[in-house]
Amino acid sequence: MKAGTAMGDDRETESHDRPVRADARRNIDALLRAARKVFDTSGVDAPVKEIADRAGVGVGTLYRHFPQRPDLIKAIIRKEVDACADAASLLAANHSPAEALALWMQRLVELVATKRGLAAALHSGNPAYQSLPDHVLGRLTPALQRLLDAAAAAGAIRTDVDAAELLLAGMRVASPASDGDIAQARRMVALMVDGLRFGAGAPTGRGADIAAVRRSRRRPGVPRIKQPRR
Repeated sequence: MKAGTAMGDDRETESHDRPVRADARRNIDALLRAARKVFDTSGVDAPVKEIADRAGVGVGTLYRHFPQRPDLIKAIIRKEVDACADAASLLAANHSPAEALALWMQRLVELVATKRGLAAALHSGNPAYQSLPDHVLGRLTPALQRLLDAAAAAGAIRTDVDAAELLLAGMRVASPASDGDIAQARRMVALMVDGLRFGAGAPTGRGADIAAVRRSRRRPGVPRIKQPRR
């Protein structure tokens, strides 16, 4: 069955307007994980039964949630994009601004790697995938912008970096990951992030307070600067 064909024409589908039950959500998550692995090894034309068997559900369950193959492919991409966007806040909460930015850009490599096995479908010209670029940019650009703002305020990177441009550049540089060469993609993205440090200025605002505290801890004989209470 081709990537753009229906997976089931006369099957009953669930309405997307209704909240998804916990058991249905588990089935959906299992199907998405299974489909990603199957598509990665067997391509987007792999039999749907192979996906259902790997997920531990019946074929009817797969049809009910994903009536057509593009529905399944779009769901895989959207899930990975959302996870990448959500990772920005978690990284920012647990790492310095510079580290959070660098780690998130590496997380972007993992997202690009998701395209492995899906390229034939995504580049097929099928109108079912036309909404994906807007979803990718709409979710990832704000996440990256927050990381850039924090890193710039901390004086770790230059202040004139455009989030949308860096995102597109990062995805292009990470393109070897979609062909399986994740190591090369990681190296190239790391070089790109390192280049953001050229022309970095002094920390400002909250970033200046944090930087001053860190400098005082590194220099012996200098009293530590207390952070102002917020």
